[in-house]
Amino acid sequence: MIIFTIENESNNIMAHTTVQDAEAVPNAERFRNEAGLAKLAADWPAARLVEIYNSLPGVSPIKKFTDRKTAAGRIWKAIQSLRRSLPDKGAEQTGVTVPPIAPQTADVAPTEASTDSKTTRTDKAPKAATQPKGARVGSKTAIVLGLLKRAGGVTSKELMETTGWHKAHSVRGFLSGTVGKKMGLKVVSAKAESGERSYSIPA
Repeated sequence: MIIFTIENESNNIMAHTTVQDAEAVPNAERFRNEAGLAKLAADWPAARLVEIYNSLPGVSPIKKFTDRKTAAGRIWKAIQSLRRSLPDKGAEQTGVTVPPIAPQTADVAPTEASTDSKTTRTDKAPKAATQPKGARVGSKTAIVLGLLKRAGGVTSKELMETTGWHKAHSVRGFLSGTVGKKMGLKVVSAKAESGERSYSIPA
C-alpha cells in the first residue's frame, strides 16, 4: 500500500511503501487516496493548494482553483501521472513516482512520514551550470541567485528583506517556480536548530 505525506512547512509530497517510513517524516500529514487528500485540503488556505499544485513537476502553473474538491482532484491526478516506479526502500528520487493505486475508502492517516519517493520543489536536477536565461545583471533574480550561491546560502528572512516580499510563501514560490522549474537549478533547503530555514544552490 502506498502512503503519501505532505510536509506542513515546505509542502513537499512524498510517497512511501510502508507505514514505518511514513511515520519517520516530522511535521507532516498523511493520506492514502484522493478522499483522504480532500479531507486534509478542507482545512488548508486556497493559496496553499495553488502553491502545492504549481510545485508539482509537469503541471502548467495556475492562479486559483474553483473549489477545494477540484484542487484535491487535480493534485491527486498530478501525483498519479508520474508513472515511474517507486524505488526500493531507502532510495529517493525527484517526483512522486508510484504505480496505480486501487480505490479505497476515505482515509487520512493520523501521523507523520519519511523519504522514499519525493515530490519537492527544490529537488529538480540542474539543467546547466551557465547563467540561467532571464537572470539579467542587477535584476532581483540575479541578486537572489547570488545569495543562494554564497557559502552558507541565505535565510528566508534575508530573502524577504532583499526582495521586499513580506510572506515566506512568496519566497518559496519564487524558488520553486523561477529557480527550480524555469531555470532548472537545484535548491537545497536546510533548517537550523533555531528553527530558521535557509536555502542554497550547490556549487
